[in-house]
Amino acid sequence: MYKSKIFQSIFLSSLLLLVTAACQQTTAKSWLVTTQAEYQAALDKVSAGDEIVLSDGTWKNFEILFKAQGTQENPITLTAQTKGKVFLTGQSNLRLAGEHLIVSGLVFKDGYTPSSAVIEYRQNKNNLAYHSRVTEVVIEDYSNPDKAENDYWVSLYGKHNRFDHSYLAGKRNKGVTMAVRLNTQESQENYHQIDHNYFGPRPILGSNGGETLRIGTSHYSLSNSFTKVENNYFDRCNGEVEIISVKSGKNQLLNNTFFESRGTLTLRHGNGNVIENNVFFGNGVDHTGGIRVINKDQIIRNNYMEGLTGYRFGSGFTVMNGVPNSPINRYHQVENALIENNSMVNVDHIQLAAGSDAERSAAPLNSKIQNNLIFNENGQQPFTLFDDVSGIAFKGNITNSKPLAEIAEGFQVKELRLERAENGLLYPVGESIGADKTIQPIAKSATGPSWYAKNVEETAFGSGKEIQVKGNGDDLFDSVIAAEDGDVLVLAKGNYNVRKTLKVAKTLTVKAAKNTDVVITFERGTLFEISDGGSLKVENLTIDGVNSPDSSGNTLIRTQKWGMTQNYRFVMHNSVVKNLDINHSFHFFESGKGAFANLIELNGNTFTNITGDLLRLDKEIEDLGIYNAEYVTLADNRIENVSGALIKLYRGGTDESTFGPHLNMSNNQLTAIGEGKRNKTKASLYLHGVQVTNINNNTVVNSAPIKVEHTVGEPKTSIANNQLSQAVSVVELRVEGPHTAELSDNKIVNK
Repeated sequence: MYKSKIFQSIFLSSLLLLVTAACQQTTAKSWLVTTQAEYQAALDKVSAGDEIVLSDGTWKNFEILFKAQGTQENPITLTAQTKGKVFLTGQSNLRLAGEHLIVSGLVFKDGYTPSSAVIEYRQNKNNLAYHSRVTEVVIEDYSNPDKAENDYWVSLYGKHNRFDHSYLAGKRNKGVTMAVRLNTQESQENYHQIDHNYFGPRPILGSNGGETLRIGTSHYSLSNSFTKVENNYFDRCNGEVEIISVKSGKNQLLNNTFFESRGTLTLRHGNGNVIENNVFFGNGVDHTGGIRVINKDQIIRNNYMEGLTGYRFGSGFTVMNGVPNSPINRYHQVENALIENNSMVNVDHIQLAAGSDAERSAAPLNSKIQNNLIFNENGQQPFTLFDDVSGIAFKGNITNSKPLAEIAEGFQVKELRLERAENGLLYPVGESIGADKTIQPIAKSATGPSWYAKNVEETAFGSGKEIQVKGNGDDLFDSVIAAEDGDVLVLAKGNYNVRKTLKVAKTLTVKAAKNTDVVITFERGTLFEISDGGSLKVENLTIDGVNSPDSSGNTLIRTQKWGMTQNYRFVMHNSVVKNLDINHSFHFFESGKGAFANLIELNGNTFTNITGDLLRLDKEIEDLGIYNAEYVTLADNRIENVSGALIKLYRGGTDESTFGPHLNMSNNQLTAIGEGKRNKTKASLYLHGVQVTNINNNTVVNSAPIKVEHTVGEPKTSIANNQLSQAVSVVELRVEGPHTAELSDNKIVNK
């Protein structure tokens, strides 16, 4: 009898809950709003289970505060009338505060946030979001026009929040794309979930502050976050050396795919994190990396890494040295790391005790590297040891190359044959070692909103239509304006005198018709200006400075002087540039402050009689680790009578978060370079802080010396097989002892 009454009571209680829920569902309201005022009126009335629907169209300068109290059973929803057709533009953003809130279907484009974040899980420091979800939202190219201005696209606060199935691509200004904030107790041990998102291409920032995801900060790094990051796709996230920066404890990063992304998943601060079932596809792209290990109790298990070329802090796999008794913001010693059952296939560099120097002298302790597969098709062993690694126990690893003697006991060398399995990964035939076949790499198509296309390819030169240009300079000017992204202007034979500066705000090629002589003169101080969104390729033209104004400081080609957020490319092939000498300091190319070139390439050109510099890439003089160009290439050019420097390439400061600049020079014929009295560097080439330099097979006659100044990192400088008129000068500005440049087979010949 007693049990029967209990069951009856439970039944009645359950029935009451079902009836109550049903009543709430039938009374839930939906407001379709068309103005900001209507939105605010609806927000003032919502209760659990209700939804606010933003009408399709463009909402400009809309700072949305979504503050409400839902329940687990009946959350409050803010959504688009049609997902993907509600656009937040101008100075718009979104803040969530309260409990059990859901936001979906919104697109942020054509503007930037006026506050510190585009989407923020809080109203202010006292009103946070809990148990709330943002799903199927898009933030694309929503960057502050001041590239140095710091903001986030998504800031997670509070507890038990989720961000999923969203699309974030094209952040160009300083600041983390997505950050989990732990700066108050209310946001620590948060158990957030970040899943099924498409983190699209993040362009090279050219400075620190370009992480795609950060969990915590150094100040709160000894706190635990318990954030789970799983099933996300990181596509060419190239902002800086840390793709993901983990700066807190007890996080899980599971089953994420990294595609051709420069940098690493970095365990920068915090202890007890688990990195498992992640896949890294480098495909041989420059500076692609895997995992970097710092701090205590980290577990790195069952990850797959393939085709990674990165080195040093961006290596395929890195275990760092720490700082003894490290301050909270430096490098804590690696201790009790478990690195097991990972596959490293065609990974160029595995670096242990990396960063070892007078400060970072604490080698790893009590750690294990076991049951991993290390395979390189070229047979080269990938390990570099920078300090004592006796604190790492190596056991049960298999490799196809001869390991270093210091770690050989932990490796079995075998001839291996790898086959690609159904999951797209390579496995050794007949061996059970490394990552297992349960890994299912998350596909790009399985991330982000299903209704938003992932069209994020860079426009290629020559990918558009050809436009025939016949006539004078005004016709050329009009054609530049009328052209669309990727178009090619084909100039008919003749002399084009250009009266106005040609402003290039798209990807554009300007070339002479086949087997045709085209001469361009110009009457302004600048012929071409590359502005935001622009890239320029010049082919088979003759450009003559004879009609330029008689004033100092002219520049044939320059970028926008200030305010560029989009990286650009400049390419010149098989062209002639002459007579930039009507007055002193007439330069060929000059970067504006804040402008950043992914590529500058000069190939097969002739340059004569220039009173200034050829390439001026030295505008970032604050020594903050910022620079103006990633890759600079000069090949097969003939360059004569340049009073200034051939190249001024500058990267100052002590920051170690970037990869460049890179300079490649080969097979150039250089005569009378850098001897002008206004060339303050007194150099034919002035390279300060350049990280990768290859200068080979050039002939340099009657010219100033090459000057190289090494700063931070481990710069790679190779100057070989050149005929030079003076000895190369290399100075180490940060490291004591002899310079590290490789100088070989250079001949000093004065002609």
